[in-house]
Amino acid sequence: MSGPPTVTGLLLAAGAGRRAGGPKAIRRNDAGLPWVVTAARALTAGGCDPVIVVIGCRFREVLRALTDEPVIPVVAQTWESGLAASLRAGLAAAGRTNPTAVLVHLVDLPDVGEDVVRRVLADPICPATLRRAEYAGRPGHPVLIGADHLMKIGESADGDTGARKYLAQHSVSSVPCG
Repeated sequence: MSGPPTVTGLLLAAGAGRRAGGPKAIRRNDAGLPWVVTAARALTAGGCDPVIVVIGCRFREVLRALTDEPVIPVVAQTWESGLAASLRAGLAAAGRTNPTAVLVHLVDLPDVGEDVVRRVLADPICPATLRRAEYAGRPGHPVLIGADHLMKIGESADGDTGARKYLAQHSVSSVPCG
C-alpha cells in the first residue's frame, strides 16, 4: 500500500432491534433523521471514505432512508443469525475497497458523532492498527481495525459478540472519548 492511509467506514445496521421494539436503523432522532443516516454522516464527516452500511431487517425501508447518502449498502443475507453475520458481510465488502483500516461503528449509538470518529482516526494509521473509543474507562465504539486483522476478525466473529473475543486477545489502543 502506498500513499496516505485510507479508512473505510463500516456501519452495522442490519438488526431487528427486538428488545427495542423495532430496527434501530430507522429510529429517528429529535431532528427527525433516521439513526442510520446520522451514523453514516458521522463516519463520512469524521474522515471515512467510502462508507459501507450493512443492512438486513426491513432493508428496503433502510435503503430508502439512505437514498441521498454517499454510502455503499450491503445486505447481510444471514443477518438474523447475529451481529457476526453483519460484521463478516461488512468486512468482506470493506476488504474489497483495499483500505489501510476499517472503522466499525454501530447504528444504535446516535450520540457518537464525527468528533469521536475524528478522535479515533487522529493518530497514525497502518495495517497493524487496532484502536477503539473508550468512555469512562470502558471500551466502546467505533473500533478501528487495520487491514492486517480483517480476515482474522471475520473468521473469529461469532453470534452477537462480533470482534470482542479477537480484540480481547490482542493489544488494542484506547482513545478517551467520554
